[in-house]
Amino acid sequence: MPLYKLLRRALHTRNLPPKSVNSQHPPLLPPPPLFSSPPDIAVADKAVSILKYYHHYHLDHLTPQFTPETTSYLLLQSQNNQTLILKFLDWARKSPFFRNQLQSNCISIHILTRFKLYKTAQSLAEEVAAAFPDDESGDAVFSCLKDTYQACRSSSAVFDLMVKALSNMKLIDRARNVMNLARCHGFMPSVLSYNSVLEAIIRSPARGSAELTGSVYDEMMDNDVSPNVFTYNILIRGLCSNKEMDRGLVLFEKMEKKGCLPNVVTYNTLIDAYCKMGKIDEAYALLKLMWEKNMEPNVITYNVIINGLCREGRMEETKKVFEEMKEQGLSPNEITYNTLVNGYCKEGNFHQALVLHGEMVRNGLSPNVVTYTSLINSMCKSKNLRRAVEFFDQMQVRGLSPNDKTYTTLIDGFSQQGFMDEAYRLLSEMTNKGLSPSIVTYNALINGHCVSGRIDDGLELIKTMTAEGFCPDVVSYSTIISGFCRNFDLDKAFQMKREMGEKGIFPDAITYSSLIQGLCAQRRLTEACELFKEMLKLGLQPDNCTYTILINAYCGEDDIGSAIRLHDEMIEKGFFPDVVTYSVLINGLNKQARSKEAKRILFKLFYEQSVPHDVTYDLLIQSCSNIQFRNVVALIKGFCMKGLMNEADRVFQAMLEKNQKPSEAVYNVLIHGHCKDGNLQKAVYLYREMMQRELVPHAITVIAITKELHKVGMTEELMQILQDTLRSCKVVDGDPAKVLLEVNYKDGNMDAVFNILAEMAKDGFLPNEVRTG
Repeated sequence: MPLYKLLRRALHTRNLPPKSVNSQHPPLLPPPPLFSSPPDIAVADKAVSILKYYHHYHLDHLTPQFTPETTSYLLLQSQNNQTLILKFLDWARKSPFFRNQLQSNCISIHILTRFKLYKTAQSLAEEVAAAFPDDESGDAVFSCLKDTYQACRSSSAVFDLMVKALSNMKLIDRARNVMNLARCHGFMPSVLSYNSVLEAIIRSPARGSAELTGSVYDEMMDNDVSPNVFTYNILIRGLCSNKEMDRGLVLFEKMEKKGCLPNVVTYNTLIDAYCKMGKIDEAYALLKLMWEKNMEPNVITYNVIINGLCREGRMEETKKVFEEMKEQGLSPNEITYNTLVNGYCKEGNFHQALVLHGEMVRNGLSPNVVTYTSLINSMCKSKNLRRAVEFFDQMQVRGLSPNDKTYTTLIDGFSQQGFMDEAYRLLSEMTNKGLSPSIVTYNALINGHCVSGRIDDGLELIKTMTAEGFCPDVVSYSTIISGFCRNFDLDKAFQMKREMGEKGIFPDAITYSSLIQGLCAQRRLTEACELFKEMLKLGLQPDNCTYTILINAYCGEDDIGSAIRLHDEMIEKGFFPDVVTYSVLINGLNKQARSKEAKRILFKLFYEQSVPHDVTYDLLIQSCSNIQFRNVVALIKGFCMKGLMNEADRVFQAMLEKNQKPSEAVYNVLIHGHCKDGNLQKAVYLYREMMQRELVPHAITVIAITKELHKVGMTEELMQILQDTLRSCKVVDGDPAKVLLEVNYKDGNMDAVFNILAEMAKDGFLPNEVRTG
């Protein structure tokens, strides 16, 4: 008797006794006939014979003879032959007789699932969902899977797989309906189905996802399906993504109490959430907890913490975490290195960024476009366009295509230095490659015109970009206003401000700061103060720059009282003075021979007088582990710039007395200051102390101290410092420069030595001053 008749008879007459919901074969009503018309058995047998011995393309001539019934017959006949099934599906999936026929697809999904080829089965299930969009509820797919279930000797895992496929395609309602249908027909969806749906809900940006997640979880509990670690991980990630960290931590504790042990993914999710909230210390505490519970962190764990530290600008701690990661036997991957390079670039530590860039390349890892863009940006900021272009070319040699941000960064670099022809050449190259300039690109060009003093060209560009569909923004107008202010053309600057308002573009703090600076430059202090009040009335917060401009203007008018009042106000509002502010105040007070008052105002930690709200410089020193520490460096630098080295040394000594570890920046500022002040012995002493603390002198410090040593003939000290400096150059590209420096030193050509040091610093081959603001 032909096989298809046997199958039909089996499907019509088989009436199995009831089985439990956990059985592989739950009770089913007799399904309808599989074949509405007889299959062509001869064609199927011929296809099977060909597949056993030849490549599947030998089936091509049979394509016109294949019907849906013949396809289903072949699949059922060969359902235990994995190799043959895979060869047939590889051929048939592209053909209309298979692709548009639900039954053949469902039989294939059953067989692939039974073979545990879940990835292939899921891919096919997703194709089915896409091929039958009219089946919005999933009823047709479920019915077909149910009707072919027994003939394929399938298991309920096939319904879990179908739910996962639908969930993966974000067809959440359809996935939930298939789950309900499966349950109603005696199949019990497992935790895999619920996890798939929960995952899809959490990834969906739709409103009400929190309520839907709760509903699915409750349904899971009502059906006695126990959540596993993956369920908890999904739910915790959803809560953390929704900024409900507290609820995530409650669930974390709950899973442990229920005997479900968190895994590394659980910890990574919570650590990542803490880092995104800026709570790095709490994240690191969780890392320590992992070690205490004998759970080994993985590369992702460390990458998350490194990324969080880099975002907060805590690069010293980042370095320690990076070293700890390697000590634990974990190999940094591309994400680790790219994150670190980007972090050091943002900090302005180009040398360390280049060291890590070289290290990752030597380890066979590839920097990505973002990393190269960061390196290019760093070189542009240090006005080293030659090196920026080298990185631009290098990334393309490595097969990476610059994106719009890369081009914009380089365009901005050339524009900042007034090389507008090269900037426009890059713009043309960018558009020829199909990349669209953004408003940021146009603003960079506008700024370039203004920097070059060609404000009319900047205005013309605003007209051009408007014609091309780009609306100038507050940056566009503020850049033009700043240009007019630099040219002392305040009438046009204020006219532009009025034009902004007419177009519905509101000035920001930078716009006001530019106008205030323009007024102060013309000694129109009263009008500047009125504009300052207007700014505050609009709710715009002035920054350090705005305050410093006004403080400088008051000092210029010998109104030291008002300058000091503004200084106290900026501290009261949480804006700590930077080196420019300190320099302005010190200069203004010294001009009036009020050095004692300068010390009392700017060096309050040795006096009892306090600033408003008990904010003192003592607080700055106590808080040197966070961002406020930058202002301690600024205070020391301010004193050094004005030659007040005794005051600078006292701040330094106060730090030591408070058991605070001075950073490289503090030592570099002090060494440079003492060199400038002629106290070479003190500079050398600080240099040696710095080396003992394993801190690295910056290039500008090395050049300053070596020049002074050369002047007084202290050759041994000079040679030692140069040797230390060359050892600090860990960038392979700097090797030729090191050789050249050594040759010139032996020849006694010290001018060349100093020039080479300066060039090496500029190229990032030597540690140089890190931006602190």
